[in-house]
Formats: sequence, structure tokens, C-alpha cells
Amino acid sequence: MLSEPRSGRLAAWGNALLAGDISPDDAALAIVGEDAVHRVQGLPGEPAPVGLTLALGRLRTLGVTGLRVALPAPGHPLGLSGPPEFNARALEAEEAVVCFGAAFGLVPEVYAAGPDGDLHIEVAWHVLPVREAPPADVPSLGEAERELAEALREATEVLSKLDVAGSGPVAEAAIDAYRARAERGRQVLAPGYPPRAVRVLELAQRVGMLVSLAYGNGHGGAVSSAEMAARSAALRPVERTARRAQVAAYNSVVEERERGR
Repeated sequence: MLSEPRSGRLAAWGNALLAGDISPDDAALAIVGEDAVHRVQGLPGEPAPVGLTLALGRLRTLGVTGLRVALPAPGHPLGLSGPPEFNARALEAEEAVVCFGAAFGLVPEVYAAGPDGDLHIEVAWHVLPVREAPPADVPSLGEAERELAEALREATEVLSKLDVAGSGPVAEAAIDAYRARAERGRQVLAPGYPPRAVRVLELAQRVGMLVSLAYGNGHGGAVSSAEMAARSAALRPVERTARRAQVAAYNSVVEERERGR
């Protein structure tokens, strides 16, 4: 969780486009980010893969009025509503976008292309049918913010006792990179999102970074099996909370629109 998921970029900037807040070209540019190209395949009426601009326009004509994010993990189908085939593909990718207003979902397939020494990342979004039902385990923004603050306090206390807080050159480099991105003034969410969603997403990303560093920083001071089990027990719920908060932030404009209907 050192950077936003591709499903988050697609949902956030796709929602801004659907709301008329940005142009199709600007939306596509923001969604692609540092990747080389994104294509969408499996769209009704399109026998071949198409670009993002055409795909987003076609989804709108099919009745899509909003895009939600799903960030599932084993045992936690966060943001999903079925059917099992779609859930399985989303779980394998660890992310997906679920359309609101029409029963479609998009799952990314990410791969490297090009010759050795000049590889670039391409993304194929697969359009699949989904079940029209409330997404699983998605909190409100208020709930997500409260849960993040509580989980972070509890995890920080436990991890400090176990001496596994991020440290060392690898951890320091990751933290410096995160701070550099923040100082560049990157736009966390697309136009149209409430300030609270931006705040929740930023905190969720910071929490996710700390969890990633703690998992990837060896055993730290947790030298016994009991201590390592305690560390994992401390990290699992805070990582889950951070994912739930990310989904809540990305989905907030759709949830507000749905409540206002």
C-alpha cells in the first residue's frame, strides 16, 4: 500500500469524469499514471480491446453512473458483491472496480512488455458481470476514520514493545520516498471528492506503508515464535482497517450520491 491501487485511480478519476468534473483525456491520463497503456476488454459491443476514453464513455451509455473500489484479501471479500467467478478474479488481482448503475465489474491484469532493458507496464481491464448487491464490509467515512485512529494507536504500542517499528536503510528510504511524493503535492483524489475522503485516504495510505515496512523488516526484536505471532496478530487487524478505509474513501462519492437519491 505504498501507492494507490490502480482500481482506486480508475474509480476516482472515472467518477470525476462521470460527474462532468474533468475531460475524458484528463481522466485517462490520470488513470494510466506511470504505466505505459491501459486497455479494456470484454465491453458489450466491442469485440476487441479499447482505450480508456472509449471504455468510460461506453460504460456511461450502458447506464453506469459511478465506480466503486474493491480490495479483497483471503477471507475478506472487501467491496465485492459476487458472483463467485468475479470474486475469484478480483481476489487473485487483489483489487477490482465495481460499477454502480449497471451490473459490470472490471479486474486488472498487469504485465510487463517490451524487450529486455526497456520493459514497461501494461494493464488490461477485464469487464465481467457482477451481482447488483451492497458491497461487502465497506464502512462509512466516519467509521473508517475512527477505526484507523484506534487501530494505529493499538498497533503502534504493540509493535514498539516488539521492536519492529520501521527502521534501517530500507525502511528509511521507503519513508523518504513517501514524504517526497507528499511534498510534490500529488492530488490524492480526483475533483468532486469531499475533504474528509482525502484525509481518510492519506491516513490509510500512511498506515498501510507502516504495516508494509513492519512486515518487510525481518523479525526485528521479535525473536521468539510467540513474539512473531504477537506481531502478526497486531498487524493483521490494522492492515485490514487500512484497506477498509481506502475503500471507504474511494467509494464515498458514490455512497453520497446513492444516499441522496
